[in-house]
Amino acid sequence: MNDSVPVLEVAGLSVELPSGADRKFAIEAMSFQVRPREIVCLVGESGSGKSVAAFTVMGLLPKALRPVAGRIALAGEDLLSAPPERLRDLRGSRMGMIFQEPMTALNPVMTCGAQIDEVLAVHTSLDPAARRARILDIMNQVRLPEPERLIDAYPHQLSGGQRQRIMIAMALVLEPALLIADEPTTALDVTTQAQILELIKDLQRDHATGVLFITHDFGVVAEIAHRVAVMQWGKLVEFGTTEDVLKRPRHPYTKMLISSVPGIVPRHRPRPETARPTVLKTEALGKTYADAAWFRKSRTVKAAESVSIEVRRGETLGIVGESGSGKSTVARCVARLIEPSAGRIWLAGDDIAGLSAGRLRPHRRKIQIVFQDPYRSLNPRRTVGESIVEGPMNYGLGRAEALARARSLMETVRLDPGSLDRYPHQFSGGQRQRICIARALAMEPELLIADEAVSALDVSVQAQVLELLDDIRQKLDLAMLFITHDLRVAAQVCDYVAVMSQGQVVEYGTAPQVFGAPRHDYTKALFAAAPGRNWEFGKFAAG
Repeated sequence: MNDSVPVLEVAGLSVELPSGADRKFAIEAMSFQVRPREIVCLVGESGSGKSVAAFTVMGLLPKALRPVAGRIALAGEDLLSAPPERLRDLRGSRMGMIFQEPMTALNPVMTCGAQIDEVLAVHTSLDPAARRARILDIMNQVRLPEPERLIDAYPHQLSGGQRQRIMIAMALVLEPALLIADEPTTALDVTTQAQILELIKDLQRDHATGVLFITHDFGVVAEIAHRVAVMQWGKLVEFGTTEDVLKRPRHPYTKMLISSVPGIVPRHRPRPETARPTVLKTEALGKTYADAAWFRKSRTVKAAESVSIEVRRGETLGIVGESGSGKSTVARCVARLIEPSAGRIWLAGDDIAGLSAGRLRPHRRKIQIVFQDPYRSLNPRRTVGESIVEGPMNYGLGRAEALARARSLMETVRLDPGSLDRYPHQFSGGQRQRICIARALAMEPELLIADEAVSALDVSVQAQVLELLDDIRQKLDLAMLFITHDLRVAAQVCDYVAVMSQGQVVEYGTAPQVFGAPRHDYTKALFAAAPGRNWEFGKFAAG
């Protein structure tokens, strides 16, 4: 392809929303280009119109949305006037898309090889043997291990990173001119994310592909983008080179977003002169699962092994590591949501590891947990007020007193106390997470566990929730166990950091010690893989 001709040209595009929406247009008068061998990152918060732009280009908009103005050209061909048959032909052959969650995008009852083969069968005249050879070749290109074995594997038999590679193989098997990647690394570990980003860079360079990469992660933007387009409420408010947008942003919204990105260098936290009381202490904590199946010998999996940690009042201990490292297993053992297989759990001086359900009940209110997805954590049929008062009332608090506490806590988490009679779907994602925090605090806990509590939030909302958690920790003198795979977040909120790998704590120390001079090879590799690790995002005035 001629590099002077844009792979994708969007000019004056407007997509109208149904009547009654919060604004008239999902996208309004949007214009940008993607050139061959170029990665353009489309950034913005939820609701900004990023994914609508991608689905409009692919011709996959829901019927409720429709383009009402503008032009979209793929290598000079107008897509908005193309008939459905032509769009079906272009999808896969000239443009491909990688979705955020491969487990929902892949067919669970088809092998991975069959799903790639479907693309070739529809768009080429290759015979089965030639198609299989092409599938194995593209699986090698996306660096999947043992392609001869994985070609016959089902999606559930692969890791998250391997499933995402299958999605990339499907999108690139016909060497399209345009690749659209819609948040393809959001749910991945930092090391897997780094591998996927490097893979996309290599493939687009080798195949002269133009890439439209949708993300809200500015570390990813710094790592891969040639140019950056910033969207706010359906409008493109800034467009320029990565250097210009990240270091010299012009629009107040862009400045706000970049200023919200946590720094990778731990901030200074004054240490108390005397040791604080220990709230949580584990000794040689372990959790072993029996993995039994009729077609093979049973085996044991050590999800956590010999984990010894300590959290004092008013301090935050962060546990970081990849998926499967044992982070959430430790948190769930501590909260006694799962039964530990070994070790002790001391909560305010009491060993709760082996307590029966009845004897454990008085201790449960002392440990509260905030999960990753607030929408799944809240009962959609209950008002948020009912969700907040349920716990205290179960522990003997009267309804009037529980409601008064709920109103006070809504103010603590900076929400309107008058909205207690609303339902979860009537709040934004960040507001729902604040409600989950208020529900946890209603039990007046001594230990608050945050299990990936901000990983699904936009960068500005994430910054607000992190500030809120830190304020609450200080005001209420709480001990906090913070589970995360985001190293930037850990650097900003944690006093101490435990790094986990394969169920074991491989490094443990203060945040400045672990981030400033990591000792273990795994910790060094984890930090080296962090996207945008060499960028220190600036603080800009909003005006």
